[in-house]
Amino acid sequence: MITVWKWLCPGCGYNHSFWMDGRWTFNGDVDRPTFNPSLLLRKEDGWKEQCHTFVRDGRIEFLGDCTHALAGTTVEMPEWQD
Repeated sequence: MITVWKWLCPGCGYNHSFWMDGRWTFNGDVDRPTFNPSLLLRKEDGWKEQCHTFVRDGRIEFLGDCTHALAGTTVEMPEWQD
């Protein structure tokens, strides 16, 4: 069974998922998660916005190539989605 960590992104408004199938690593802390490497959702792949993030120590780091208003900022991680 593959675990999937899903959250609603406050930057682009889409659900984002980290699949624990070898693509990302997870520090095991559900309250202050860290995932590596970054997550990139691109307009070319059918998304409304480009959203490029790191999740580190329970905070979302929106990289400068995001096309939404939170580009270049860091915010607290929202609640996990079911």
